[in-house]
Amino acid sequence: MVSHNTTTLLCAGIAALLVTPFIATTDWGAGQSEERGPADFSGSSVLPDVPGVDAFPGAEGFGRRARGGRGGAIIPVTTLADHGPGSLRDCIEEKGPRTCVFRVGGVIRFTSRRPLIRNPYITIAGQTAPGGGILITHAGGAEGYTPIVAEGTHDVIIRHIRVRTDLNGSHRGSNGSFLYKNSRNIIFDHVSGAWALDQIMSGYADNDNITISNSIFTQGVPRHDKCALLASDPKDAQKLSFIGNLCAHNGDRNPDVNFPPHSCVEVLNNVFYNGSSQFTEVHETFGGTPVNIIGNYYKKGPNSKAVIPAIDRVLVASTGESKIFAADNKLDHVKIMATSPAEAAMAQHPICPLSVRVMSAENAYAKVLKQAGAFPRDSLDVRTVADVTGRTGAILRNPADLTGPRTLPAISSGAPYVDLDEDGMADNWERAHGMNPMRNDAWQDTDHNGWANLDEFLDFAHRERLAGREVR
Repeated sequence: MVSHNTTTLLCAGIAALLVTPFIATTDWGAGQSEERGPADFSGSSVLPDVPGVDAFPGAEGFGRRARGGRGGAIIPVTTLADHGPGSLRDCIEEKGPRTCVFRVGGVIRFTSRRPLIRNPYITIAGQTAPGGGILITHAGGAEGYTPIVAEGTHDVIIRHIRVRTDLNGSHRGSNGSFLYKNSRNIIFDHVSGAWALDQIMSGYADNDNITISNSIFTQGVPRHDKCALLASDPKDAQKLSFIGNLCAHNGDRNPDVNFPPHSCVEVLNNVFYNGSSQFTEVHETFGGTPVNIIGNYYKKGPNSKAVIPAIDRVLVASTGESKIFAADNKLDHVKIMATSPAEAAMAQHPICPLSVRVMSAENAYAKVLKQAGAFPRDSLDVRTVADVTGRTGAILRNPADLTGPRTLPAISSGAPYVDLDEDGMADNWERAHGMNPMRNDAWQDTDHNGWANLDEFLDFAHRERLAGREVR
């Protein structure tokens, strides 16, 4: 993210202000005024944009170099069925680099055990779906597993996909929305998750170079109403970015980070709303988590306790001391910036180099509420954003909410864009950019700017969706 009105400050001065207990209802963790905006802590460490190497234009965080399906097969998803020719399952389970583009919009319900993203080099481009986009759920019961799982793989890009589990599965321990494990070079961007019995977003085991960005995670199901569990097991150092997300109506783990020393974890420019007991949790089961927590917006909601900390250091099963750098975080009716144990672990400088330049917490708040999540937003995401704006809504509490079925948001089917040569790109867009709509030229670079034609089309489709338009 590009910093707004950045100003260079001495980090030592920042830290001196950080370790003081915060009691005010609004607080800029580093002691800066709203007018001046945040300090630029990134220096020369920010990862540069590299056309044709980044996952997509504007990709951020440590997972931004994920290759995805670049250069490989373009596989159209033509049915909402669980399996068979033209299904999302077929594209996921295919071998070799591949890009899944959608010729249908609506609800995909996995009625048999979920497909696993094990074969590397895949892009799931939900922004290409017509109508209301793609919603993924499952049939509950014995097959009620987390629908989207990347396991033992690498170079995965998933964008504009939403998961709503309307039926409870019997496998509670693995019944979330999204999960990655033993994987590297993964980016989840503009995804939406809700109604998970376990964490909505989960990551554990031996991962590296992970980005979770621009997404909405709302209304986990009690007693595990958690936004995100981001952890390392076994104890290998990892790099993870959690940037520009909205966690709303989740009791805690907003997010939960638990990594060994020498990792580089960043929680940047997120919006956290209506946690009940605490927001961001820093654990040290694996020797103490090194984490930068900068430019986030913490907002109290109807279910929040009277005194709820923005940052909590969890000492249970501790095997070392975490290192926390917190700055420029805004507290909206949240009375405590950090618990006493968290304050004791505060560092004077960023723990590790940042991957992006950080915008102010207030600018992040506006951007997240406008742009986060899978687009076009469904009724649940629309309601969630309205809850944050109006300080309304609630964590799921009624037992009826747990047994369901919960009513899935309506997703219109729409009509796909015309693509006669089946290269994944709309013919109208190809003509407008000097390409031949009757020739498969997806991986050529017609304008010689470093991005393949399909890279640029997928970025166009993403921007059209954000603007409220279908791709034609």
